[in-house]
Amino acid sequence: MSIRIDKSKCTGCGACTRVCPGNLLQLTEEKDGKKSSIRCSRDCWGCCSCIKECRFQALQFFLGADIGGQGAVMTFKKAGGLNEWEITLPAGEKKTIAVDPKNANQY
Repeated sequence: MSIRIDKSKCTGCGACTRVCPGNLLQLTEEKDGKKSSIRCSRDCWGCCSCIKECRFQALQFFLGADIGGQGAVMTFKKAGGLNEWEITLPAGEKKTIAVDPKNANQY
């Protein structure tokens, strides 16, 4: 599974479940009955649609060693007119990649 969920940040709004192309995310009620959260299927293919939809940065994309990520995690946020991908390396170092969505597909 490529997606990790930080339940302390998840509000249970369900926005990520609505954009998942494979319906692989499910909104679940926690045992205390006070909060809902997201559960991700092991069949997740890591398209990152849910990560881009989450306004609370509760979802992370796990960059395992098998794809050169060495255990880093990546989160997404909109910052002004830019899309920012923040990569947190296992040692805690952070790197940010800012992309202007208006020019993202220009070569």
